[in-house]
This record gives sequence, structure tokens and C-alpha cells, in this order.
Amino acid sequence: MTRSPYRRDMPGSPVPTEPSPVVDWASSGVVALTGRPDGPPLVPPGRAATVARELGARITAVTAGTRAPVHVDGAQVLADRAALTGHRRAGTVSAGGSCRLLPTADGWAAVACARPDDPLLLGALVERALPEDPWPAVAAWLGVHTGAELAERAELLGVAAAPVLPRPAATPVPLAGRPVEGLLVVDFSALWAGPLCASLLGAAGARVVKVETPHRLDGARRGDPGFYRLLHAGHRSVVLDPATAGGRTAMAALVDAADVVIEGSRPRALAGFGLDAAAAVAEGTTWISITAGGRGSGRVGFGDDVAAGAGLVAWTAEGTPVFVGDAIADPLTGLTAAVLAMSAPGDGSGVLWDVAMADVVGATLPEGPPSPSLTARRRAGSWVVDTPGGPLPVAAPRRREPPAGEVAAPGAHTREVLRELGIPMP
Repeated sequence: MTRSPYRRDMPGSPVPTEPSPVVDWASSGVVALTGRPDGPPLVPPGRAATVARELGARITAVTAGTRAPVHVDGAQVLADRAALTGHRRAGTVSAGGSCRLLPTADGWAAVACARPDDPLLLGALVERALPEDPWPAVAAWLGVHTGAELAERAELLGVAAAPVLPRPAATPVPLAGRPVEGLLVVDFSALWAGPLCASLLGAAGARVVKVETPHRLDGARRGDPGFYRLLHAGHRSVVLDPATAGGRTAMAALVDAADVVIEGSRPRALAGFGLDAAAAVAEGTTWISITAGGRGSGRVGFGDDVAAGAGLVAWTAEGTPVFVGDAIADPLTGLTAAVLAMSAPGDGSGVLWDVAMADVVGATLPEGPPSPSLTARRRAGSWVVDTPGGPLPVAAPRRREPPAGEVAAPGAHTREVLRELGIPMP
């Protein structure tokens, strides 16, 4: 059984009352990360913090009564990384520093430069060799090209960039929850969204095995160690080389043994390793496919540019967009993916969840043109947001306790995991 893209298959809300988006935003830690660095915090548009809190409540409800109940404030999860790294709001530069909002000939666009080969890709985008600082040339090119031209060339070249546009709203549908305690989760994903999904499943009692290749380890290993620990503590690590026949065979056997598979790249990546999502689903596997724009799209994207491209930006009184939070599409998608993994068809069949990050974000946003964002003000040395119910304090990002267990070195459990599953060592 294959589910259609996320915009038509969203988890229903477990919260019967109508929460306040402003309250949820103010308490999430995201508002503190939104706005110009020398200006007040801004309240983002839409319901992303409320949706995140609802997703966390659903995870709590599904795991209640099991040996591994999970209590998570989904809104707080949105600011997880900044709580550990100390990232701050930076206006038209992302909190992490690798993405920028720049004007195009007909609007605004988000462009990322995070990977080692991105300067070369950006040079191909603007059709010239770029100096050490690529941004002036990129800004000049965008100023005379439309957002549609950027989107077309970015997808062709594999550049993480998108025009800032509204996305169509999604219609939630109810899902039946299932415990995941004892299930085998094989995680091929990297960075944030997929690993967050795996971490929440692991906290709920699933057995998580992270799979990497020797020439392409998870880039997050080079980032903040505390953040990597938050997402990976207690998971086992397997490294297999898909360039060898033995490595490909072992990967396929791992997928055959899995109850849940998580992938965080375009489908052609795992297909190139000889792994078939449709065949796995036909055998009863839950397959979580996380991409920037859906399995039918060739788009590349990360948390900041995807969120901005979907329309999740705050607007200053002067009409300038600024980034919302820190790569917010990643944690929002990770929470969504975990809820989907904790759901299953009633007949026990497999399911392919096509989770497009842009659609996850777009589903939280209102229709209509953007308007200036609600602005925080100073009161007694702290930031507050004025609402009809009174002033609300703007919370700073808060640290979550990491799961129990150590962070495994790459491949530390390869032999152990394969032996347990009866898979020959390559």
C-alpha cells in the first residue's frame, strides 16, 4: 500500500481544544530566534509551533502505557539545535549562517551554501567562477532573474534554493496509532529530520540501526557534538559499502529485516544501492521517505531554504522577510515522520509515507498575502508579546535531555548487528 504525498495524508490532531498559535510560538523558543539581530523578536505566521505541540501530544498518547512512554513538547523541539549551539536570530541570514534571503527580480528567495561543493554549484547557477565570498555575485544574479528561473536552475544543478512562495494547504486525516516498542528501525537518513524521527522511535522502545557508507558519513557528525548526541545516543551504527557486492547484499538484507525504514535523500540514492521501496512495502515494511519536495521532485533542500520557500518567513514592518527559527522545516518534519511511523494501516500491510518537507511546512500556514509580523517589546529587561489576554514572555530555546546510551563511532556495531540478523559479513 502506497500513500500519496503528505499534502493529502497528514496526521490528525490529538488535541480537542483550539490552542493559540501565539502562545505556542512564544513558548517554543522560536520567536527568540526570529527577527533582525539588532531588533526585537517577531512572531512567525501560521501554526507550526501549535502543530508541533499536537504532534508531540500524539506521540505521548501512542506510547502511553508502554514500557517506553515518550513525553515530548513538540514546540520546544523546534528550537533543539539552537538550545545547544547558542544560535541567535540573524534576520536575512539563517541562524546557522549557511542560508540567506535575497531579493529576486519578482520577490524574494532563500539560497543555501552549506555543503563543501556548494560554492561550485552556486558558480554554475550564476554562470561564473565565484570568489571566496559568493554572496555578492549570487545577489546580483538573483536581482535580474525571477523566482521561477531560480527554481528551475536550482533543481537542475542540485542547488538548495527556492523562491519564497505560499504553499497549498493540506487536509488532515485521522490515523490509527501503533506502539513501536521492539520494532527494528533501519535509518539511512542524515542531518536532522530523519534522525529526529529515528530518535523519537528509539525513545519509544524501537531498535534503531543507523546505516552509513564509508565515503559518505552523516555530515552532522562534524557539527555540534551535543546536538548529535541528542539525536543518536543509544543507536547502533553500521557502515556498509554499496560499491561492493557484499555491501549491497547486506544492505538489502537489513531492509528485508526492518519493520521501519527511514530515508532522507532523493529516491534515486537508495535505488542506486539496489534497494526497492515498493518491494519492501509489499512485504509489510513502513517506509518513511523524507525529501525537500516529494518523491516525484528532483529538488534539493535543507531546513532553512525549504521553510522559507514554503512561505514560512516573518515580515518586518518595512516588508523585508527574515528567517523563522533555526532550520525549522527539519524538526517539524522529523516530528511528523515519527507520528507517521507510529501509525499503520489497520490490515497490517506496509505503507510508503512520502513526506515532502515543503508540504509539511506549507500545511501550517494561512492563505492570503503576508502581513507584518507581531513584534515583541521589552518589559523589565525581557521580551514579551502583547495579546488580548495580556503580555506573553518570549521563551529562549531550552535544552532537552538526550536519550540514555553512548554515541556510536561509525560502523561500531556492523559485525554485531549483521550477526544478530543472520546476515553474512561482506
